[in-house]
Formats: sequence, structure tokens, C-alpha cells
Amino acid sequence: MITHSFDNSKSSFFTTLKQRVSNHFTTKGIHEAGNHKIVIKGLVLVSAAAALYVVLVFFTPAPWLGVPLCVLLGLALALIGFNVMHDGGHQSFSKHPLLNKVAAHFLNVLGGTAHFWQAKHNINHHTYTNIEGLDSDIDVKPFMRLHADQPLKRYHRFQHIYWVVLYGISYIVWIFYEDFKKYFSGRISATAPKKKLTIGQQTIFWVTKLMYVFLYVVLPIAFIGWVSWLVGFLVITFVCGVVISIVFQLAHVVEGTHFHSIADGTSKTDWAIHQVRSTANFQTESRVLHWLLGGLNFQIEHHLFPRVSHIHYPAISRYVKQACGERGIVYNEYKSMYGAVASHIRHLYQLGRPAILHAIPTTTPENSGLSQYGSR
Repeated sequence: MITHSFDNSKSSFFTTLKQRVSNHFTTKGIHEAGNHKIVIKGLVLVSAAAALYVVLVFFTPAPWLGVPLCVLLGLALALIGFNVMHDGGHQSFSKHPLLNKVAAHFLNVLGGTAHFWQAKHNINHHTYTNIEGLDSDIDVKPFMRLHADQPLKRYHRFQHIYWVVLYGISYIVWIFYEDFKKYFSGRISATAPKKKLTIGQQTIFWVTKLMYVFLYVVLPIAFIGWVSWLVGFLVITFVCGVVISIVFQLAHVVEGTHFHSIADGTSKTDWAIHQVRSTANFQTESRVLHWLLGGLNFQIEHHLFPRVSHIHYPAISRYVKQACGERGIVYNEYKSMYGAVASHIRHLYQLGRPAILHAIPTTTPENSGLSQYGSR
């Protein structure tokens, strides 16, 4: 099994930061988990998705209306993932464990498997962010090259163009291939050890997969026919796949973030500094974007404090910026989502070129929209 460790003995950065954030919650008299606002938002999003599903399946709107409604349903499913499932999976949706568990299993409602996601995301990605061989979120081999240590294929020179297609089909691949691969292989990722699922986990897996197939395949075909279903299903899953993929990619696979290899051995920095250097925020001034994305535009804060609900990220970001500035740690933040998307595409372009041995930005922070607080 491949391993990687961090040296947490030489820096008091995270100790100081945690104390300041803890004092914030104590002084304000608030809990770090979500409150009634996040529950209301979750109910609104779930209700909207359910209403769109009912209209599309049982009322069979004309194509000129049905396709836009499918786009909205795909977007709604992605927003449920960001705002309900994601916080639930991190145990930050609510201070009540049962509510967190219910929120986390909304991924099963969307066709995925909460158990697999929590192991892959919470452990592999959040611990070993941007480390080749351990962070499965940057392992899209052989289709894409996101890390300089990954093999370069001739077709990677076009990855800055075909990424849209790959991200679009990622949702279908996740539901109907990746989950089953994990189930039958017993491995969450290629480098993870085999681990057998419990009877309860296997039961949840099969029951929710069959429910998904019934609700999203069998029932719609019965009411609207297989051609209309196929078009609608492809639109819904494509939109959902693109939205989910691009939001998570903007957090790490952009210019300015650090990438590492397991060949480097033990990291010379502590875990928290590693998280800051390998992560980027985008358009944090937008309250609308923060609401829609479940705070995922505050990825630095999320990676440092995954058990804190996203509703608190704007407040604690001030403490993170301050601590980074005091220690000379670069805090990457793109002023707009558009700037972050452009940077992601440039990163894909650079990594697809034979001459690029490392992901070196071709633009300066000033003209790329990247603000690097705390740099010296």
C-alpha cells in the first residue's frame, strides 16, 4: 500500500488558526455545524428537484419546454449534492448525527453510494490533496493529465477542449461503472487496500441502485417512451456532471496550486500548510454563488475545517487570511468564477504539452485574476 506522511511538528500555524476559529464560535455562541437555514435551503432544493421530476415524467411537456426543464433538474441535482449531501458526508450539515447521516445518503438518492464517496473524498482527497497516486480526485488516467508526474499521451494536447465531454459523462460513469467497480473489487481506489462491505452496506448499495434505475429509467420510459427518456436523461446527467466536476476542479486543478508526488517522500510542511498551498478559492464576494455552491467557492476554509458547515466559511475566511499573512503562506483566490475556469483550461492546456514538465503558470496573478494573499 502506498503511503505518504506530513511533518506536523515544526509549525504552529494550524494550532493558532484553530484556536482563533474556536474562539469565534465560542464568542458568538454558535455551533460550527449547520442550523435551520441550511435545513430550509435543503428542503427548497429537494422540493424543486421533486417538482421538476414530476412535471417531466407525469405531465410530458413539449420538447421546447422539456429540455430546459431537464437542464434545471440536472442543475438542481448538483446543488443538492453541494448543499445537502456534501455537508452531510462531512458531518457538518447538522449537530445531530442522524440528520447528517440522512443528508449524506442523499447521494444514494442521486444514484451514487455515500459509503464509497466518504472513503474516497473524506480520506483520500482531503488528506492527500493533489498528491499523485493517493488523491483519486486527480486520477483521471488515461483520459486526462492533471499532474506533471502522470503519463503524457498524444491526445492530451486536446484535453483543454474535450474536458467538457468527459465532465459531462462523468456522472453516468460514476453511477453505472465506478460504483460497481468499487463494489466488486473491494477497493475505493487503485492504491487502497481491499475492504469487504458489511451486509448492511451491501443492502443499501443494491436497494438504492435499484431504486435509482426504477425512478430514472423504468418509470420515465413507461410514461414518456424510451426516446424522450433517453434525450432527457442524457441532458440531466450531462448538466449535473459538468457542474459537479467543474466546481470541484476549480478548487485544486488551477494555476497557483501546488501538486506533489508520493516519490517526494515525507512532506516538509505540515498538513494544514499543504492544504492551503494545494487549494484555491474563487469569487468569494458573491453571496449568491456561496448559497448555490454550498460554500465550495471557499475551498481553502473547507479543507482546513471540513467539519464546519459552509454557512460559516465567509466569517472564518478572515482568520485564515490573517494567519496566512502572518506566516507568509500563499492564499490563492480567484476574483471571479470565470477567471478560475479560464485558469483551469490553461492548466489543462499546459499539462497536455510535451515540453511542460511541471505545471508552470503562463500568466501572472494580476492578469489571471488570481490574488495570492500572504506571499512574500
